[in-house]
Amino acid sequence: MPSVSCVTVTVPATTANLGPGFDCIGAALTLYNQFKFTRLDSAKPELKITVTGAEAERVNTSADNLVYQSFVKLYQHISETPPSVEIEIDLGVPLARGLGSSATAIAGGLVGANLLAGSPLSQAEVMELAIAMEGHPDNVVPALLGGCRLAATGLNEPQRGEPREEGWEICEVPWHSDIVPVVAIPDFELSTSEARRVLPNQYSRADAIFNTAHLGLLLRGLETGREDWLRAALQDRIHQPYRKALIPGYDAVREAAMAAGALGMVISGAGPTLLAVVRRDLCVSVEEAIATTWQQEGIKAQVRSLSIDLHGASSSTEALP
Repeated sequence: MPSVSCVTVTVPATTANLGPGFDCIGAALTLYNQFKFTRLDSAKPELKITVTGAEAERVNTSADNLVYQSFVKLYQHISETPPSVEIEIDLGVPLARGLGSSATAIAGGLVGANLLAGSPLSQAEVMELAIAMEGHPDNVVPALLGGCRLAATGLNEPQRGEPREEGWEICEVPWHSDIVPVVAIPDFELSTSEARRVLPNQYSRADAIFNTAHLGLLLRGLETGREDWLRAALQDRIHQPYRKALIPGYDAVREAAMAAGALGMVISGAGPTLLAVVRRDLCVSVEEAIATTWQQEGIKAQVRSLSIDLHGASSSTEALP
């Protein structure tokens, strides 16, 4: 059987949290990074990384690159030495904008390594590794699986004498075809660590109940496309009230989007990208309102209507005889 010598992995961007679903819900979007892994015939360990696409010059091409770190992680997990490899990265997902660029790197590195190694791990096992590396499931799960996904810790019953381990239960969330995600990507960055730093350490019972109710309503609103449910459901008290101060023009942009017909606007991931949930026939007017308002605030932004990617990480392989 010929061995795999070259793997190309395409991974979608993601939007996480969707308002009340902090750290547990995310959706894959039709915006992509591509990673090509070519096994090198080298007697000594060798690594080559090249990067193309927007912001390519900002990507680390040493062994500290997150794609390569993820590649190595899988080989360590299966107790094998990683091969010498050339990694070609083509960027289509903006960096540090709240669209899951790090999740694409983790997913791409793990999937590429698994295929080059002969697929020793199942998709579920690769997903577990990805969640462990990222620290939470909301971006890496839809990046791997596609669609909109809710992740919750499960209870895996241990064998007698073994410690209990938490696994993950992944629930697909239907997304109505009339509801369109419109992303507004500003020309400034916001680090995840800074966005985490502004969050409180504790929340009130009232805020916990508020978010629980609104997350339940969001799931039904996305499935049915009911506009009244979605307008109410996208409210949040856990992260957005604290993070919006880090995004210049947030209130003005949200107000303009809502006036143009958006059902709601949320911070995508840790930000600063904003995501409007819009009825299909109003996408153009909402896009224009957002772009104009941010421009008035002195900020350039890419504003685009996207779709939900239903496939997640996809791959192709080439083999040597």
